[in-house]
Amino acid sequence: MTFRLLQITTPTGSRAVVASEGGDSGWRVDGVTTVYELARLALQKRSSLKDAASSRRSSEQIDLAQAEKQGRLLAPIDHPDSAHLYLTGTGLTHLGSAEGRDKMHKAAASGQVTDSMRMFMMGVEGGKPAPGTVGAQPEWFYKGDGSHIVGTGNALPSPDFALDGSEEPEIAGIYIIDDQGNPHRLGFCLANEFSDHIIERGNYLWLAHSKLRHAALGPELVTGELPSDVRGTSRLLRNGKKIWEKPFLTGETNMSHTIANLEHHHFKYALFRRPGDLHVHFYGTATLSFSDGIKTQEGDVFEIEAPPFRLPLRNPLGRVASPSSAVTSL
Repeated sequence: MTFRLLQITTPTGSRAVVASEGGDSGWRVDGVTTVYELARLALQKRSSLKDAASSRRSSEQIDLAQAEKQGRLLAPIDHPDSAHLYLTGTGLTHLGSAEGRDKMHKAAASGQVTDSMRMFMMGVEGGKPAPGTVGAQPEWFYKGDGSHIVGTGNALPSPDFALDGSEEPEIAGIYIIDDQGNPHRLGFCLANEFSDHIIERGNYLWLAHSKLRHAALGPELVTGELPSDVRGTSRLLRNGKKIWEKPFLTGETNMSHTIANLEHHHFKYALFRRPGDLHVHFYGTATLSFSDGIKTQEGDVFEIEAPPFRLPLRNPLGRVASPSSAVTSL
């Protein structure tokens, strides 16, 4: 049975952690107001996150469908100091993920195999190493910190310099670093990694600029192992009407890398093993409305759903003014 953890605001405005094993309801976890607190307690007790939550089970039942309707679902993880939560990810990790990127850059490559395709083939050939060995390293990017997480129902802010703001439906792993510098996976969540694909198409070296910093996380943190074959749906709504929809496939069956290989190449750096830090690591996707010629508009709603997650991730596209880029001497 799938064990889920959620963070919500209560009708009185306080915060709570809710655990659920199915259905549209869950029970409140006593004594903690954030999943981060619960994870720290689990590390201290050397227990699983599920056991730590179950040992604090209260009799109070929470109607999750009502909380969703009232806009009280939060992102499933945050840190009391947002600078200690990293948003990072990998690209070209899924079977078929190179096709759209290759189309973007082929014209500039004079018929040669693009760097994107070469990177993808490295993953196909060496991204699933034998246990105990190291596989090919994936494309990697930094996206932002905890201040850039957007919960379901809230707008994904596209800066006014962006040429595009489009969805990237995928799964993200959520991790905590213990006091000895060891990473522990808390679970998985739905995610919309959100990027500027016009910038990315202009030059593959602009990949970092295309990552518009903000990303949306679905409300559920699912503990345990991710199913090997995850089949979801990504859609785009405009004025309440569906204008695009497509299935997306993820999980290791549909990936050119194992999750363990992606984790190794992220956490091999000492910087990413700082005690107390949190990490949200996006595993990549092969499905984009941009690849099908869709141009998003302010107010469009991205909707992503996939079992084993019961609740969808929905976010409207917003626009925000950019800060002045002027730099003065001190």
